Amino acid sequence: MTRPAATSETLIDDDRVRVTRFDFEPGAETGWHRHGFDYVITAVTDCQMLLEEPGGTSRTVAVPAGTAYRRSEGVEHNVINGGDKPMSFVEVELK
Repeated sequence: MTRPAATSETLIDDDRVRVTRFDFEPGAETGWHRHGFDYVITAVTDCQMLLEEPGGTSRTVAVPAGTAYRRSEGVEHNVINGGDKPMSFVEVELK
């Protein structure tokens, strides 16, 4: 199954942080990636994230608009908009 790609815009990229905004149409995905830094996500919209994870597992995570969560370096996944509305979040990677 081919999914549309999420779009991303780098807002800041300096020696301390990289800040990127991600926008997803329903069904859009980031593609598989591994995080090289600790990071924080802040939801711009309500986000219904379908996370595909190594080993063939997947899980759905609801992140309400205006809330944030943190994950550590090394996370590997594919993030998919599992909802029926566009979703957006801002990711801050801590270099």
